[in-house]
Amino acid sequence: MTVTSSRKPLSAGSAPNPDRLADMAVHALVGEAELTPKPGLVDRRGQGAHTDMDVSLMLRSAYRLRPGFGHMAALATRHRHPCLELREELAAAGRRAEQDMLAATGGVNTHRGAVWTLGLLVAAAAMLPAGSGAAAVSGTAGRIARFPDRACPPEALSGHGAVVRARYGAHGARGQAAAGFPHVVRVALPALAAARARGAGEDRAQLDALMALMASLEDTCLLHRGGPAGLRRVQLGASRVIAAGGCATAAGTALLNCLDTELARGRLSPGGSADLLAAALFLDLLET
Repeated sequence: MTVTSSRKPLSAGSAPNPDRLADMAVHALVGEAELTPKPGLVDRRGQGAHTDMDVSLMLRSAYRLRPGFGHMAALATRHRHPCLELREELAAAGRRAEQDMLAATGGVNTHRGAVWTLGLLVAAAAMLPAGSGAAAVSGTAGRIARFPDRACPPEALSGHGAVVRARYGAHGARGQAAAGFPHVVRVALPALAAARARGAGEDRAQLDALMALMASLEDTCLLHRGGPAGLRRVQLGASRVIAAGGCATAAGTALLNCLDTELARGRLSPGGSADLLAAALFLDLLET
């Protein structure tokens, strides 16, 4: 198969600086990790539903990924538009970033999903003019994601996500990316904006965005740990928080705490929602 290169030099200032984009990606990961309280997820209080990671490990992982994100953004600046060549360059860079992450965490998978999600988004942002909105960036990321990765190792297609896709038909992170991250653009970012407009503090607004994701996302991490019944329990619990007025209200906070207890007891972790929240925080930074 012959691949036509679409490389081009970009004029200074025509797109966000790759180093700045990498900083923003790390900032989004740090913000997601430190946001508290997050049901079932690692936060400043503790491990949530996990036994092998805490917030200090999450932060170490996030900072270790900065060079990888910068490299992926720099690769994208050499292309006019999404193409197979860029997709495979990003895949190779992402695999190297994953190895750096695992070296920093002693083999614990802290951010594999975020490497995929934020890697695509930093690359898309690097290809577009400064000031491009969330919809344009996520749409461009989707166009990149829809190209195949011919060098993808077999083991990458046989993990928990692949098992869940085969068993339940869930599209997972790959489906979200190929569709241009609809839950980020149409669910998380509007929820974040609406909570801010109501006067919620920033932490509570971000928690509302997380609840909106948990209420609607077919989270493959939850399906892996709890099956369809576990997923429905989490979706219902998050929907109740939203219906009570969100995390800034007393009723919403009480329901959030109940959901937190339920997820910790059931060892249910909405990891897919956490990755998309980090993506939303990244795109929010781009827009502001």
